[in-house]
Amino acid sequence: MTQRSVLVVLFDGVQSLDVTGPAEAFTAAGRVLGDPAAYRLRFASLDGAPVTAHSGLRLMADASLKDAGPKKTDILLVPGGDGAHHPDPGLLDWLRAHGPGADRLVSVCSGSLLLAEAGLLDGHRATTHWASCADMARRYPAVRVEADPIFVRDGRVATSAGVSAGIDLALALVEEDHGRGVALAVARILVVFLRRPGNQAQFSAQLAAQTARREPLRELQQWITEHPGDDLSVEALARRARLSPRHFARAFHAETGTTPGRYVERVRLEHARRLLEETPDGVREVSRAAGYGTPEAMRRAFVKTLGTAPAEYRRRFRPTPA
Repeated sequence: MTQRSVLVVLFDGVQSLDVTGPAEAFTAAGRVLGDPAAYRLRFASLDGAPVTAHSGLRLMADASLKDAGPKKTDILLVPGGDGAHHPDPGLLDWLRAHGPGADRLVSVCSGSLLLAEAGLLDGHRATTHWASCADMARRYPAVRVEADPIFVRDGRVATSAGVSAGIDLALALVEEDHGRGVALAVARILVVFLRRPGNQAQFSAQLAAQTARREPLRELQQWITEHPGDDLSVEALARRARLSPRHFARAFHAETGTTPGRYVERVRLEHARRLLEETPDGVREVSRAAGYGTPEAMRRAFVKTLGTAPAEYRRRFRPTPA
């Protein structure tokens, strides 16, 4: 069996879950495979000293990055945290020197800011925590920032969104290395219901949009999520809000930051995905329940947003019976 080395970078102000989440996933994979060395984890700080996580937790390093760097690294994992926003210049120099030599360069949360600052994401698609996406796009125009997905794979570079998304990305790497069965077994060990697809949104539809200030629109937002199969045209929603269509559309956008149509699209897609993941209902039944009307309309929405058809989405992301 191929054994892979994983070097985890530590620094003061690191987000501890960015470190321990993926580490637990890789360790659990070794248990499932019956080979504790399937993923050989090493933890290294710049000078080999312990670091203090953002939470105050002390994390021990196995070695200094200087000592760890020359060894072959299959996965170089760079976590995020407050310390990623004000990095040690020595850490950036080390990443510039050794990042290109790793077989797979992986970041969790704001760890992608470290990779971007080191020039390792230039020309690549990448993501980060939702709160840092706009700043990342502004500061690093050579990086193609994708704000929506929970993780993005672009060749040997893989970046993920905040905290728990690091587990999803680690499971994706385990699946790539050892197959879906092993990844699902690890997910069960970690009590993760199912590895989420990388292009799943960081936010649900309700969280992606702001909550309206005015009660009628706020109640309407909730009603939309509970009735995705109803007539959700601007005209129908305006009548429910007791506003003219034009006034309603302007007020909705002003208070939520998105248009009624875009909000409805997110709600319907989220509802359809949940039905495909959690129920045995056929594609036709799901398309009706989610308000698409026809399987073809739902297929177009899935392909446009997720890059995959509903049937393929279900095949890949619905858990198999234990």
